[in-house]
Amino acid sequence: MARCFDLVRRLGHGAVYLGSSRVPPTHPHFLQTTELAREIARLLDCTTWTGAGPGLMDAAIQGALEADKPIGGLKIAKEAGEWTSSAIHPYLPPETYLTCRFFSARKHGLVDAVVRSSPADRTAVIALPGGIGTLDELFEIMALIQLERIGSVLPVPFLLLNYDSYYSKLLDFLNDCQDWGTVAPGEVASLWKVCDGNYEALEYLAEFYNVPAAERNYQISPQLKQHRTSYATN
Repeated sequence: MARCFDLVRRLGHGAVYLGSSRVPPTHPHFLQTTELAREIARLLDCTTWTGAGPGLMDAAIQGALEADKPIGGLKIAKEAGEWTSSAIHPYLPPETYLTCRFFSARKHGLVDAVVRSSPADRTAVIALPGGIGTLDELFEIMALIQLERIGSVLPVPFLLLNYDSYYSKLLDFLNDCQDWGTVAPGEVASLWKVCDGNYEALEYLAEFYNVPAAERNYQISPQLKQHRTSYATN
């Protein structure tokens, strides 16, 4: 855990990406994530942090490479859907990532990467489409924001990317929780920003950090739509 914190101190705080390890490079969500990560790295001039795995984590890394901005990774040996374990990233320099033996250390490191230690820090949590691991991470971070363990002094933007309505049924469930009284009215909406596409996400971050309009030179393509296309069959 101490080595994770040291890596964050060395590479700098920034945007943390959570997402599926199973999305192939040919899927529109991979391409959208690459584009989003590239433009966020340019907009916020920050380090891009991921779990240094395949799928959408790799898409975010590709985006940061295109932006020529710093990259940090906290890896585990085996991601969901992988048949073999490996402590080595296929192309990142070894000084830019760590392979964590314990999952808890990886989580603590990614949380540390998003905490703002000064007003000059521009960080964000970007939750992309994903499965059990992604849901675990995004709800943990949501709870930390809710309980003011993150953002109590300097707020941190938390974005849920609802590409092709991927999370719409989850959002419906959370609305049902509100009806049952297990979630307070407006509580969930106050903790994150749901974005349907990259332009909406970039504009939200630009407004959050008061980026001048002249610096909002996004290079994004029209939103790619491929409703309910399985990652496994794409």
